[in-house]
Amino acid sequence: MDLREVLFEFWNKWDGGVLAAGVFTAGKRVLTSALIILAGRVLISAAGRIVKRLTSGRLQIDETVGSILKPILTYMVIVVCVIMILDVFGINTTSLIAILGAAGVAVGLALKDTLGNIASGIILVLLRLYRKGDFIECGSVTGTVRNMDLFITTLETPDGVYVSAPNSSIWGTPLKNYSRNVKRRMELAARISFDDSIDKAFQVMRDIIAEESRFLADPAPQIVVQSLGDSSITVVLRAWAPLDVYWDIYWAQMKSIKERMEAAGLRIPYPRQELAVTGDFSSRPPSA
Repeated sequence: MDLREVLFEFWNKWDGGVLAAGVFTAGKRVLTSALIILAGRVLISAAGRIVKRLTSGRLQIDETVGSILKPILTYMVIVVCVIMILDVFGINTTSLIAILGAAGVAVGLALKDTLGNIASGIILVLLRLYRKGDFIECGSVTGTVRNMDLFITTLETPDGVYVSAPNSSIWGTPLKNYSRNVKRRMELAARISFDDSIDKAFQVMRDIIAEESRFLADPAPQIVVQSLGDSSITVVLRAWAPLDVYWDIYWAQMKSIKERMEAAGLRIPYPRQELAVTGDFSSRPPSA
């Protein structure tokens, strides 16, 4: 006689088997629910490992995709497990799903801004407009992307300020991504006096191009007269550079331009205005 038969015989002596059947049915449901919960935890853990491998493995999926994909998979597993447990205990899940659907509509209307952030976050990830580590400008916010989830994007400004931007505000605003392209054009401008030689200023710019090996040859650098101001002429050197050394070149060459202009005898004029006074003041009495 096995253990189950012994237990049934024990309970049959007390209530004719009704209590025994109920206890075994409840125990079976609890055990099944525990197995469902265990399977759900295993699936959530496996989903986390898969997302981690996708972001760090050969596929090199962006980390922002993983930060959104992981919670979505987690919530899906939890919802499926809850429905399965309710079904095990005999609850009509079809009616429950309908009720939850109606409640979801009401909650969605009440939390439309929050759901808008979730939808915007998913769209931003699918379109891959930016990724973790990119330097972006969106509206009045400029900074490096540090993290992105279903609701917000976290940025750090160049001076180290933490910025939290709702995803919907980023999606609904024109966005500049300064890190997307591998090269970028810089403009090195210098002002010279109207009395100075433009050709001499051009030669200073050509010397800079010849000595700066980090400038890209294609597209070729350009030297142009950008504008004729009230008190100066603006000469500009336009050159393309790899993104990773862009600012190093810019800062170094801005210093070099000033030194080379002065060495070439070119003046960097201060803004000035000429005031012409007309009229005959000879007949006026001297002031007291």
